[in-house]
Amino acid sequence: MPLRSYKPTSPGRRFMTRPTFEEITTDAPYKPLLEPQKRGSGRNHAGRVTVRHRGGGEKAHYRRIDFKRDKFGVPARVATVEYDPNRSARIGLLHYRDGEKRYMLLPHGLKVGDVVVSGPDAEARLGNALPLANIPLGTTIHNIELVPGRGGQIVRAAGAAAQLLAKEGEYATVRLPSGEMRRISLRCMATIGQVSNLDHENQSLGKAGRARHMGQRPEVRGVAMTPRDHPHGGGEGKSPTGMPPKTPWGKPAMGYRTRRNKTTGRLIVRSRHRKA
Repeated sequence: MPLRSYKPTSPGRRFMTRPTFEEITTDAPYKPLLEPQKRGSGRNHAGRVTVRHRGGGEKAHYRRIDFKRDKFGVPARVATVEYDPNRSARIGLLHYRDGEKRYMLLPHGLKVGDVVVSGPDAEARLGNALPLANIPLGTTIHNIELVPGRGGQIVRAAGAAAQLLAKEGEYATVRLPSGEMRRISLRCMATIGQVSNLDHENQSLGKAGRARHMGQRPEVRGVAMTPRDHPHGGGEGKSPTGMPPKTPWGKPAMGYRTRRNKTTGRLIVRSRHRKA
C-alpha cells in the first residue's frame, strides 16, 4: 500500500505523508461489531495521571476483532477491507457460510472475495488459522496465541511477521519480529501470513496537529525543566544531562531492563538483546 506525499504549501505539509487507502473497500463499519469506547486520558480509577502525554483525540468506536479464530471448519469469505482507528493494521469483515459475521486482522495480500478457514484440518495458506503443530516449518505467521484458547496476543501490528523455526516435544520455536526466539505451545493457534499495511512504519505525521488528533499530548524534555521538576533540569544556558538518562522520578531510562518473569523467562531461547 503506497504512501502519498504533498506539495509543501505550508511547513506542516512539507514532510507529511499518509496512506492512499486504495485497499479500503468501505468507510462504513459493520455496526453490530462496534462497541463504545471511553477514553481515560492516561488516568487510573482514582483520576490520577499514570501514563503521561495522553488525552484528547478523535472519538472512535472499538471494532470487536476475532483474535481467537475459533470457528473451526466453517469457510468464510472476505466481504470488505476496512480501516480500524484502534490499530495500525487493516481489518477484514468475514461472512461465514452459516451467516455469522466477524472481523479479523487482515494479512498482507488477502483481498475481497478470498475464502479463509480455521482449525486443525485447514490448509496452511494465507489467512487460515491453525495450531502451530499443523503449520509447516519456515512458514510466516502472525496473531499468535501464548496460551491455548486465549486468542492471539503477539505479532499483531502492521507489517509484523514471525517465523516458525522448529518443533520439539510440546513446544514450537518461533522467531519474533524483535529477533527474540521463543518457545510456544504447539496447541496455540496462529494465522498464516504477514500483517497488512506494510508502509505504516514509513509514515510521517508532518505536524503536531495530527498527533493531537490521535490522542497524543506534548512531551517536554527534561533538560528544559528546573532541577526540582526533573533530574536533567537546571544549569546555565543549554546544558547536557550530566548523568546517565533518568525518568522524572530518578529511575534509569533508555535501555534499562525491567523484565522479571521467571515463569515465561525459561521459554525464551534467545534474547532480543543478543547480538548476532
